[in-house]
Amino acid sequence: MASVYGKQINGQTYYYLRESARVDGMPKIVSQRYLGKAEDIAAALDGAAGVPARTKHLAFGDVAAVWSMLERLDVTGIIDDAVGPRRSDAAASVGTYLALATLNRIVAPCSKLAFGAWWATTAAARWLKIPAAALDHRRFWDAMDAIDEAALRQIEVRLGQRMVTEFGLDLAALALDMTNFATFIDSGNEQAPIAQRGHAKQKRADLRLVGLGLVVTRDGGIPILSHAYPGNRPDVAEFSTIVDALTDRYTAMAETAGLSVVFDAGQNSAANFAHLAEKHLHYVGSLPPSDHPHLLALPGSDYTVVDQDRFPGLRAIDTTVEALGATRRAVLTHSANLHAKQARGFDQTLAKATRQLDELAATLARGKTRRSRDKVQAAIDTILRPRWVSRVVTWTLTGDAPAEFRLAFAIDEQARQELEDELFGKRILITDHHHWPIAEVVAGYRSQSEVEAGFRQLKDTKTVSFSPMFHWTEQKIRVHALYCVLALAVAHLMRRQAAQAGIHLSVRALLTSLATIEETVLLYPSTGGRPKARRVLTDHEQVAAELADLFGINAYAPKS
Repeated sequence: MASVYGKQINGQTYYYLRESARVDGMPKIVSQRYLGKAEDIAAALDGAAGVPARTKHLAFGDVAAVWSMLERLDVTGIIDDAVGPRRSDAAASVGTYLALATLNRIVAPCSKLAFGAWWATTAAARWLKIPAAALDHRRFWDAMDAIDEAALRQIEVRLGQRMVTEFGLDLAALALDMTNFATFIDSGNEQAPIAQRGHAKQKRADLRLVGLGLVVTRDGGIPILSHAYPGNRPDVAEFSTIVDALTDRYTAMAETAGLSVVFDAGQNSAANFAHLAEKHLHYVGSLPPSDHPHLLALPGSDYTVVDQDRFPGLRAIDTTVEALGATRRAVLTHSANLHAKQARGFDQTLAKATRQLDELAATLARGKTRRSRDKVQAAIDTILRPRWVSRVVTWTLTGDAPAEFRLAFAIDEQARQELEDELFGKRILITDHHHWPIAEVVAGYRSQSEVEAGFRQLKDTKTVSFSPMFHWTEQKIRVHALYCVLALAVAHLMRRQAAQAGIHLSVRALLTSLATIEETVLLYPSTGGRPKARRVLTDHEQVAAELADLFGINAYAPKS
């Protein structure tokens, strides 16, 4: 039974709402709620029409969907099992911290210092009861420190196995590639030997680099193996290390010794192909076309259509080639689409070169130059250095003194046509699958695009990003690489699951759609104590609703 009770304190009357009930046959107050003074109750009654005092919006849909995938993969449990029991003074386990870091990498990459502020803008605190103090960046560092090299490998192996079994990933053909990421680690820092200066693929030659190799599935581009290595090591030198790890972890799971690895010409060496044979791995690779002019010279009448439905405009010749110490099956392809793109790109390059030659010729014609003939010829060589330009541009430099130098040039249209006929649109694929149809060889090689897409995703600063990385020791950099690759795997699993349901979206579009599902918190005036809160989800479009059902985010929705 409920009753209102007034209590005198320092001459003021304060009212409480009491609930009484019989407990063990005796009357007892089971709850008591503070209502305030009489004027507080009157003010609350005046606002009883249901208008909230204020509201706030929290991120929900994308955060809940990603968290549901992390729980489905048992990320927290797998990591905690690898590192052992959590410290008695820790507010959350190591697995929880790394799961949170993965969640942040996917949804809104930021530093650990900024994590707490981002977390406050999400609804996740409602189902993850973590004290705000536990989200201090130093607590994340403590968790990362708990993962040594052995635990790191165990975690990656078990997460890979979980993804394969939980999502039915096909390991029959896997794509392998490598890239590097620029860091801002100080040159004098000796605690991160993995960060070295080398060939920067992001064009930041002034920064130290961390290399990253990935092996991804042909279906969905799901990374199942990663390998971080010093940024000054060439990709080809790391190939055997990745192949060894791949063989150790996944050959048995593929239930066959016929596992195929797809890679580009950057990994080519006789030693690497010998290593593949030693490990009983099949391959689909490529050769630089210009290294095999006798294949490029084969007449157009030798080409046959590959598969007009799957690969429109693609023709091929099935042959053999002597390469990398052996006779190998080669598939020479010509793509009309690639031919057209290369022609357009070359036209742009050629136009830039002719503009520069025009400017140089005009400078020389004014007779004001003091450069020697050697320096003028060096400038011409620099202009003609871009790919293929020197083959189609003819030039002459006349005059005996700087003031007399004159430049004349022209485009050799016949040489341009010969270049197109010889190279444009052509690729040379090699494989040891002697019985595969040409279309299957082409499809296998094109799966290389999946790992390239993964690297592009990791270099996207807004979603599933490797950067920002504010770590300066090798151990933390390796842990950072672990949860960044895990973030990529989760994002691509989400994209794959959506595609299987008929929803074809990029990772960014998928997360953007889910992000339209927000949680609105309505804060109503209270007669005492904290304001009363009511939580509801915002309205959203049809695709977001379908994704919400697909990823089961209703399990995290507010109940009131």
